[in-house]
Amino acid sequence: MTTEVEVRAPIVRAMRSCPVEVSIAVLGGAWKMTIVKYLLDEPLRYGELRRKVGEVTPRVLTRQLRELEQDGIVSRHAFPEVPPRVEYSLTPTGKALRGFVTELNQWGAEYVESLAGPE
Repeated sequence: MTTEVEVRAPIVRAMRSCPVEVSIAVLGGAWKMTIVKYLLDEPLRYGELRRKVGEVTPRVLTRQLRELEQDGIVSRHAFPEVPPRVEYSLTPTGKALRGFVTELNQWGAEYVESLAGPE
C-alpha cells in the first residue's frame, strides 16, 4: 500500500521551473538551513535547538520545523512521558544535505572574513 505525500504549494510551483527552485522552496526559509546544520550532529529537543539556532522566535521555529517535517527533511519523535518530550532529527533525505550544508557554512564564513578586508 502506497501513501501519497502532500507536497506544499511552493514546492509544486517550483517543480514547474527547475531543481534549483525546488531546493530553495524546501530549504529557503527563515532558519531552515541553520536548523538542518545543528541536526546534522545529533537529534535535539526543541529547547536545545532553539538555543543553538539563536534569535528565532518560538512561532517561527515551530513553523519552520513543521515545514521541514512535511517536506521529509526532519523527523519529529514525541516520547510518551510526562512532561512531554519531543526530539527532532534528520531523515535520510535530510542527512543527504550534509555536504551542501558544510559547503554553505564554509562559503559563509569565508564571505564574512572577506568583508572584514585586509588588516
